[in-house]
Amino acid sequence: MPLGQRLAALAQTLQFAWFAGHVTLLLATLRYSLSYITFNYSSRWAAFSYRTAFLSACVTYGIVVYKAYRARMRAGKQGGVVALATDENVQYLSKSSTRLCIAFPPHVARANYLAVMALVWLFSRQIPLAILPFSVYSVFHVATYVRSNLLPTIQPPPAAQAGAKPQGSAASEAIGKFVKEYYDGSMTLVALLEIFLWFRVLGSAMLFQKGSWILLAVYTVFFRARVAQSSFVQEAINQLTARIDAQLANQSTPPAAKQGWATFKGIVKQAGDATDIRRYVGGQQGAPKKAQ
Repeated sequence: MPLGQRLAALAQTLQFAWFAGHVTLLLATLRYSLSYITFNYSSRWAAFSYRTAFLSACVTYGIVVYKAYRARMRAGKQGGVVALATDENVQYLSKSSTRLCIAFPPHVARANYLAVMALVWLFSRQIPLAILPFSVYSVFHVATYVRSNLLPTIQPPPAAQAGAKPQGSAASEAIGKFVKEYYDGSMTLVALLEIFLWFRVLGSAMLFQKGSWILLAVYTVFFRARVAQSSFVQEAINQLTARIDAQLANQSTPPAAKQGWATFKGIVKQAGDATDIRRYVGGQQGAPKKAQ
């Protein structure tokens, strides 16, 4: 088909709406960043960009959750939200059934988390740090969609000879190299951002800002879900814990600080054990997958 018809057919898919949502999120983040850097984060444009970013996130991850839910229904499984978030059989979506998988299939539990948290941030006070994890995810989703869908539509690869391996374009190869090289490091960065964001929300609660305690409670619940599902978050927590332990192991550290840190770790461990959702939905499951 002519290029215009190929692009029109691509734009009519739900997957393209998912891609457009990520592009919109990145553009809104860029616009909000400019306002923040120039100290205009209280302007109307800044507020519009901030809300648009999270509205786009609600749409994109809502699409993933919807497709996962429909795939689960077609498989004859119960469609509870908790079951959907914890079922390993639907945490990675197949390309043939959802048309949303690219190089890194969206994790359904992660999509549940991001969709709900985007909705929470959309109606909460502006916290610039909250937008960064969504932006990092969108960079890779946009890159992989361009490589797997947009570039082949614009310039279809030539037919390969019998037995020959299909050759991608230079742009496609460059995108693939970028994703492969930076994906794991970026997911670790996202995990650290989510941890720092919890302390940022805690700080707001300690200052008794309006609605901050409710936001802290909500974010704590969903951060706990992230800890259960993401090996990157688990590794980031272990690294930070080990670093703090090493710092407090110094002989010059006051005993009260050591005792306070030990008490804090004990409370966190007890809270984590008590809120392990897998204890209430069918017992322990396999180890979390890494591409989260």
